Amino acid sequence: MHRHDHDHDSTLETLRDALTAGFWDERYGGSDRVWSGRPNQRLVEQTADLRPGTALDVACGEGGDAIWLAKQGWQVTAVDVSQVALAKVAAHAGDEGIGERIRIGFYDALADPRPAGRHTFDLVTVSFLHVPEPDFAAVYRGVADAVAPGGRLLVTAHHPDDVTTGARHDHGPGLMFEPDRVLETLGAGPDGDWDVEVADTPVREQATPDGPLLVRDTVVRLRRR
Repeated sequence: MHRHDHDHDSTLETLRDALTAGFWDERYGGSDRVWSGRPNQRLVEQTADLRPGTALDVACGEGGDAIWLAKQGWQVTAVDVSQVALAKVAAHAGDEGIGERIRIGFYDALADPRPAGRHTFDLVTVSFLHVPEPDFAAVYRGVADAVAPGGRLLVTAHHPDDVTTGARHDHGPGLMFEPDRVLETLGAGPDGDWDVEVADTPVREQATPDGPLLVRDTVVRLRRR
């Protein structure tokens, strides 16, 4: 094995370790709240014109998106690799009085990229799930399999421009991606199974301890035919 190959394998293993239950259980167990608890701005924007139905929130974290969707009338299934995070989702849903509108489930993207077995949903949303590039196709095709005919897939991610501008650290090669990677992976377009409703890279202002920072998102919304 060449040294380059060894370094690549070591980097890939490190990136995959950051997707494990142990990694995220430790992170979520280290504080009462890791994230803000507010819904993702892009989720709010992209679901405003959708009629509530069934939704799957993939890699839901502490449940800010899932809680918000449930409050809008969606029946939500929230899945994540961290049982600590899922316990927080359940507790938060109970505190908000919407526990009956949210189900929780375990999801390990690398062990089995299909987050819902044979179940399908009117909306499948996955926000900031950055997996190593060699695993990208399997994970995102598995997530897309959970979309019902006529349903939507919403993908939100950090855009690689943020590394170039210094807005974000580069946590690993290929982790951040542009809309085209999603479209090409799923074969979205005139000859495929998906209508492209949104494929955009909008900029937003993000609060930081040093003041507001402009960041760019990848936003893709597809409708299964």
